Amino acid sequence: MKAMILAAGKGERLRPLTLHTPKPLIRAGGVPLIEYHLRALAAAGFTEIVINHAWLGQQIEDHLGDGSRFGVSIQYSAEGEPLETGGGIFKALPLLGDNPFVVVNGDIWTDYDFAGLRQPLAGLAHLVLVDNPAHHTGGDFYLSGVQVLDAVPGVDTLTYSGIAVLSPALFNGAQAEAFKLAPLLRNAMAAGAVTGERLQGLWVDVGTHERLAEVELLIKGKH
Repeated sequence: MKAMILAAGKGERLRPLTLHTPKPLIRAGGVPLIEYHLRALAAAGFTEIVINHAWLGQQIEDHLGDGSRFGVSIQYSAEGEPLETGGGIFKALPLLGDNPFVVVNGDIWTDYDFAGLRQPLAGLAHLVLVDNPAHHTGGDFYLSGVQVLDAVPGVDTLTYSGIAVLSPALFNGAQAEAFKLAPLLRNAMAAGAVTGERLQGLWVDVGTHERLAEVELLIKGKH
């Protein structure tokens, strides 16, 4: 099973850090964020990695190279103009092949064990969900057993963690342009084709300076 790390975002809320450094190379605990993913994926048995990039993307390629020092093989999908999550994955499908693949947002930090995702996919997608963080109290979806369904009033929600297993078939009919992933997921949910799990462990969406500081504290706590 291949894995894709989404690394095309500009990281505007992390300025000035991201003016000259792409967000996935911002350091936490002295280590670029994307390296935590590469090491965790390698430890879980994922050796073929695809990374998309746009903003300052050449820096990512220069820093990570072919991935051999992390025990993985990296291919890059350069976007030029950002294609959003859905469009970025769609563009990279030729590199990802015909089988389900793992996708991870490059700007999260977590101690999640990716090895649990190495199993057959029941539908079109499997999402890892987290308890709603303070900056997203409304949540995105809810779990009914192992099925993921779109949020409805009065039901306790969870937030999409940025970690998923996706089938290439999720993108059937998509066009080569910028588009979001969420509408495809919601269509698949309506068809009962999305499973999920609740992440047990540490997770931070590193979108702001405050949350970057939170990750620093969590890393210090782990050591």
